[in-house]
Amino acid sequence: MTGPESAAEPVPTRAELRAHLLRHYIAGDVATPRHNNLRHFRKMAEGDPYYQFGLDLGSWTYERTVAMMADLAGTSPDLDHWYGDDTIDVDRTLDALDAMGDRIGKAARERQTVVLATGHPAALLDVLYAPLADALRAAGCTVPTPADGWSYLSFEGRHGPETRTIRYTKGVAALEGEGELRHTHHSAPMEEMLANLAGESRYWPDLVIADHGWAGAAGEAGVSTVGFADCNDPALFAGHVLGKIEVCVPLDDFVLPRHYTPLTRYLMARADLSA
Repeated sequence: MTGPESAAEPVPTRAELRAHLLRHYIAGDVATPRHNNLRHFRKMAEGDPYYQFGLDLGSWTYERTVAMMADLAGTSPDLDHWYGDDTIDVDRTLDALDAMGDRIGKAARERQTVVLATGHPAALLDVLYAPLADALRAAGCTVPTPADGWSYLSFEGRHGPETRTIRYTKGVAALEGEGELRHTHHSAPMEEMLANLAGESRYWPDLVIADHGWAGAAGEAGVSTVGFADCNDPALFAGHVLGKIEVCVPLDDFVLPRHYTPLTRYLMARADLSA
């Protein structure tokens, strides 16, 4: 297999992708404000389930969380830095993308079973997850769609009580509410998907590619999991420290969708996947 390279859409080099990530604030100086990061760090350390993404993280302190995020994502280690901008270290992003690409490449070579899901469908589904799902199927992987149509009552977000349903787009799970795909931190949908697959052992995933609670629940279940996380989502990084999340890529997960396309091409080329 070869990477997705053409005259119109070349695969960026690491240096070119580095410049692109910085130019479009996917890494470097990101739009997530420092006070928001610190609030989420504290919520996770206090054991708030909404900020733990389905992971059993044991005992964490706020100070340990700040230090961990500085180490793994490149945010400020300064406990007195409360306001203004925060950062994601672009080289940590690139290193994690390389590690993720290597793991996805292994899945492709071995024709493994791969589950994909996103809590950020507006930004990431069409330009990142769906191309990966298509390429993995073309490589001979099984991409199951468990628990399609499963619903539950959610009190998440600004929409109030809402029935949310697992829906698949090109094999990628996301949550739908009132006819629209919704952002979510919840782990319950992935927990239901894995419960559904547990009765069909031949479809138990070898790999999950996801974010938010979709990734957290998979990692907690012992599935090899690679994920994306913003700098205000410390749980997946903590899961990585504990060995529950294999790779966690730090990035801003809500910029204009088209700006993720070079990242997708780079990741797929690293995995030796055809477009």
